[in-house]
Amino acid sequence: MTDNNGPAEGAARIPRHVLLPLALAQFICSFAGSNMNVMINDISEDLDTTVQGVQTAITVFLLVMAALMIPCGKLTERYGRKRCFRAGLAVYGVGALLSAFAPGLGVLILGNSLLEGIGTALLIPPVYILTTLLFTEVTSRAKAFGAVMAMGGIGAAAGPLIGGLITTAISWRAAFVFQALIVTVILVMSRRVPDPLPPDPAASFDVRGAVLTAVGLIVLVMGILAVDDNGWLAAGLLAAGALVLLWFFRSARAMEAAGREPLLSTSLFHDRTSNLGLITQHVQWLVLMGVSFVTAAYLQVVRGYNAIETGLIFTAATVGLLASSLAAERFAKRRAQRTLIMAGFVLTVGGIVVLIAMAGGTASAWASAPGLFLIGVGLGVMLTPSVNIVQSSFADDDQGEISGLSRSVSNLGSSLGTAIAGTILVADPAHAYRAAMLTLAVLGLAGLVAAVLLPRGPAPNMATARPAGAS
Repeated sequence: MTDNNGPAEGAARIPRHVLLPLALAQFICSFAGSNMNVMINDISEDLDTTVQGVQTAITVFLLVMAALMIPCGKLTERYGRKRCFRAGLAVYGVGALLSAFAPGLGVLILGNSLLEGIGTALLIPPVYILTTLLFTEVTSRAKAFGAVMAMGGIGAAAGPLIGGLITTAISWRAAFVFQALIVTVILVMSRRVPDPLPPDPAASFDVRGAVLTAVGLIVLVMGILAVDDNGWLAAGLLAAGALVLLWFFRSARAMEAAGREPLLSTSLFHDRTSNLGLITQHVQWLVLMGVSFVTAAYLQVVRGYNAIETGLIFTAATVGLLASSLAAERFAKRRAQRTLIMAGFVLTVGGIVVLIAMAGGTASAWASAPGLFLIGVGLGVMLTPSVNIVQSSFADDDQGEISGLSRSVSNLGSSLGTAIAGTILVADPAHAYRAAMLTLAVLGLAGLVAAVLLPRGPAPNMATARPAGAS
């Protein structure tokens, strides 16, 4: 459905319930990225694989999302945001059902890592583009992004608990059936979601750029995963991935110089505020998924906890994130976005320090709860401001590109968090827990530095500075 009056006028008539399917979509995708963490032992035994095999499946899922997010964000211009959103839901649902009946690790990777990853890459950029276009007033957009990011954070934090409950009560396979059911509900609800801008079938698509970005990101993360097995191979892959990404940027510049449109405009990186916001997003999801995987693996493999026990311990993070997300609007009225992001990183790094201090010091795994609670509060405080800073730095015409870039950067963070911390942990689960957590704390401090460098004033609301379609 197209509103010919444009997003600014149509936003006033948009009912609130159109936000629900968008927020639910972010929830289920974030849930998928973390709920497998509590199924490590169950999947390993059922599919006759190892902890490293399950880690590979989780990492590949996150990596496919990161690699395809930019191209899929660009496809929304050609085929329409709502159409891409619904197509992504359909692909995701098929992948979830295939995963539920997987006879081995290979089919699980096909269903969960590839199909669910592709589906997520198709549906997530439209979530952020539609939120930006449908909610054009500053306050309503902040509330809309708050709802979407809160559902995403809760999905990631509550994934272990919900996954643990389902796995213990029924089976790990039922968790994928649960995902398919939620996706079906979203598909039905999404019929009433409007698309403010018509698709442009003539919109260009940089195939070479899409291939180069996907290959570069995949090879880069493969290099991190190979560190534990072969240092020389890992170094070669990391160098190759960096060179491919450099090739992409040089290709994009050459296309722009020739008057053609690349997959990703290099002008997106000319905004210092947006660049710093992207760094904070990347680090937030890196820390969240890294902590989730490392803590879940440690509790199950070293401490011997089952899926439900592990999930219950993660309730502390869920409660913290939910509490801070519900207060996000109040925080936004009283504090600048920069201040909130800085406070979020301080709380998150503090939570990691608590986890490190409590490791091995007590027989009760519930000693992890205070640290996880602090991490949840910290993430809930800063997720929404980081996204709003980036999205609001660009006009409507650029929302497809910046949404794809923003989600790609965030999902690359998720993938790197699982890959980096997981690689350290699986080498020696009994003794490497502190090292993995310390690595995440240092990376969290890097995010804090980026937050400190953000401008002190409020981010400009550039997304409504000029009408859609303006040059």
